[in-house]
Amino acid sequence: MAENDIKFATLVSESFEVGPGNIAAKTFLDIKFPKGHIGVKSFDVELVDEDGNSVPLYETYIHHWFAIKYFENITLSRNIKQYHDLRNGDVFQRNQGTCQGYMLPHYWGLGAESRGTSSNLPDPFAEYTIQRIHDSDSPHVQKANIPMEKGGYLIYGTVHMHTGVVNATLYGQDGRILCTSSPKYGTGKEAGNEKGYVVGMSGCYPKPGSMKIKDGEILTLESRYENKFRTGAMGQFYIYLADQLQTKVVKD
Repeated sequence: MAENDIKFATLVSESFEVGPGNIAAKTFLDIKFPKGHIGVKSFDVELVDEDGNSVPLYETYIHHWFAIKYFENITLSRNIKQYHDLRNGDVFQRNQGTCQGYMLPHYWGLGAESRGTSSNLPDPFAEYTIQRIHDSDSPHVQKANIPMEKGGYLIYGTVHMHTGVVNATLYGQDGRILCTSSPKYGTGKEAGNEKGYVVGMSGCYPKPGSMKIKDGEILTLESRYENKFRTGAMGQFYIYLADQLQTKVVKD
């Protein structure tokens, strides 16, 4: 993909207010998203104040943000496995991931770690050894088996977790490691480097063709948190799969 084919845009939502100790859950419909036949290389979200300055996590914690594809419902027929009511008669079309039903229907979404986590997909794709980082006791480990109805070539992976995370690993059915994502903890006070907060998660960019997930393969997600009392712990792995790899054409 040529550099001059890539366009960049920054879009700002309507403003909202949230007071100390309160929670704001906002839904912004009809955002000014590019139209036409395009591929999205990356999608990042930032929380800013009225002057456009990044808001530190210790002032306002970004628990989650989602970007969901939706459209107006002009017919009564629906595929209940793919579409669900959004509000006021609109419906959204979920992704093709394994978490069906009402779980994780979005195409992009992270949380507090957004500022330090890359969402960029390697060319030519677009969306249409485990390290221990804390000196705590043995981490608390949670596992989940995930059947993949449709497989493909793994081209990108990362995870959404919260403070206290050690890391998370996604395994293939044969035990091979597909991706391990580790946190970056802040050390300062400025936005994007808040001390004690998870400000980024590492991403995985496998060599093209090196990681293939088969149709029907059962993956295992293993998330690790510090073995301490905490609330709000999560472990959501995001992966992007390519149906096929680009082949190079050699010209004389």
